[in-house]
Amino acid sequence: MEKQTDARPGNYARRRAHLAIAFFVVLAVGLFVWQPDNLYLWIKTLHIIAVISWMAGLFYMPRLFIYHTDAEVGSVQSETFKVMEQRLLKVIMNPAMMLTWIFGLYLAWSVYGFQGTWLHMKIGLVVLLTLVHISFSRSVKAFARDKNRHSARYWRYMNEAPTILMIAIVILVVVKPFG
Repeated sequence: MEKQTDARPGNYARRRAHLAIAFFVVLAVGLFVWQPDNLYLWIKTLHIIAVISWMAGLFYMPRLFIYHTDAEVGSVQSETFKVMEQRLLKVIMNPAMMLTWIFGLYLAWSVYGFQGTWLHMKIGLVVLLTLVHISFSRSVKAFARDKNRHSARYWRYMNEAPTILMIAIVILVVVKPFG
């Protein structure tokens, strides 16, 4: 019986992720070639989809770390968490982060001309969110080497970082409190 942690399902998931990324790229290129009147809305839609996907990964990864911390090194459970963390990072989080940045920077440039204090603050917070992503990525590698140095309590606190940053970013985008 094939398990989800086997190589074949992982390769299938990777192919699906590449297909989804290719779809996004083809759609984006097609939109730029077609130049519909509502191009801004299409790019904004793609940006929001990418952000939701990225945030889902950023919310879930520290939860995996919390449970992985409690798993005995070398156990089946620990090895399963390693596979889950790797796939989440490579198949969902990394592509979603890249697409978020690409579509977001396009919107910041084409719509706002990189002007506005709220926009500069938002980009700064997205940089912080990216640093959280990088930290999680390094932790995936540490867990893969059985070298995690943090407690489950630490990961519970780190689970809050993406949430706090997301709340601040949404307030800046929707309310635009600083012109």
